[in-house]
Amino acid sequence: MKMIPCPRALGALLLAVSCNVAVAGPVIEHWVAPSGARVYFVENHALPMLDLRVDFPAGSASDPAGKPGLASLTHVLLDLGAEGMDENAIANRLADLGAQVSGGVDRDRASVSLRTLSARETRDAALDVFRTMLCAPVFPADVFEREKARNVAALKESLTRPDTIVSRAFWAALYPDHAYGRSATPASIEAISRDELERFYREHYGAGGASLTIVGDIGRNEAEALAQKLTEKLPVAAGASPSGVAPGLPAGGEQRIAHPAAQAHVLIGLPALKRGDPDFFALQVGNYTLGGGGFVSRLMREVRDKRGFAYSVYSGFVPLMQPGPFLIGLQTRKEQADEALRVTRETLARFLAEGPAEAELQAAKQYLSGSFPLRLDSNGELVDNVAAIGFYGLPLDYLDTYMDKVEEVTATEVRAAFARRIRRENLVTVVVGGTDR
Repeated sequence: MKMIPCPRALGALLLAVSCNVAVAGPVIEHWVAPSGARVYFVENHALPMLDLRVDFPAGSASDPAGKPGLASLTHVLLDLGAEGMDENAIANRLADLGAQVSGGVDRDRASVSLRTLSARETRDAALDVFRTMLCAPVFPADVFEREKARNVAALKESLTRPDTIVSRAFWAALYPDHAYGRSATPASIEAISRDELERFYREHYGAGGASLTIVGDIGRNEAEALAQKLTEKLPVAAGASPSGVAPGLPAGGEQRIAHPAAQAHVLIGLPALKRGDPDFFALQVGNYTLGGGGFVSRLMREVRDKRGFAYSVYSGFVPLMQPGPFLIGLQTRKEQADEALRVTRETLARFLAEGPAEAELQAAKQYLSGSFPLRLDSNGELVDNVAAIGFYGLPLDYLDTYMDKVEEVTATEVRAAFARRIRRENLVTVVVGGTDR
């Protein structure tokens, strides 16, 4: 299965309507299938295409204690053998139909997606393959061992890279006692058994925990029948994700990890924002000024433009089921890492004290407004956005009301939201490859 990497997430679901043209969000219909799966449907006949995405509470936070990597390995094997089909038969059948299967695993969820032509004969044949993959995977023993070995080899290679090292250390420091902070190791992957993988599938890929998004060229009645047929043979139960437990704030502090790379990799942050939080809009608008607005952001201006400490510096929020990180990231030469950190921290402190100026506030709103049509201009992008609404239980009119809520944000609200969410005493800093102190 083609894995879709989790975005760096400088503000997931940055959606807004154009400031010059009133653009309505898609009409999202919702129901619960007899199987128990939650269904979110957008009828769209602009193209003869159908896109489906199924999200399960089977992200890495669901890995059992001592078994990090199990969620990812289970997901990898879904399209590598199913009832009556080996991996080659699955791949060849999808290729013959011109259909595509993709997916990914983040901390909260595992997703599996299908894109196919909407013509009934092609659509039904592609859905048969997709349904068999989801509902009747066989996890062949030889394929399981092969993929486990590949995972171990890939992980060992990635653990030599400073970007991987800093990310893993950062999440571990932010979430020392929470499932979000766990990462797979070669030893944890090697210890996974096929029986454990099958059990994880049965416990976390159930219809009762599934969120199905359908976007494309079919009507409501067809979508209802499709949803039930696709999910009725999924396992009965779905285990609750450990991401349902709220993390505490870290103690704060700085961690330095030696590395021979010429560049120091730096991450600063703390747990800050969950999906559906009322501070979301104020934080997104404010973050554009702080570090989310590229060359117009304060961090870019102070760290790169004025002093040349970094080619790029950014900030952002990663909203999750439980508070996900606020983070600032940059790379800089080893010998100037301390100065770059000093300027970054001072810039953040000034923003927390001042908030955005009126001109900065308006620029942020204008950007968010102009980006809206580009984020909803294809079935695939609609699927991703509607899937987030469904999985995280956001209001069905979320896309319709987004711009109004962005426009209502004031500078005072930005300062208040950042004061609530960004406590400097709890900020964690991880530096990989910097000079020793």
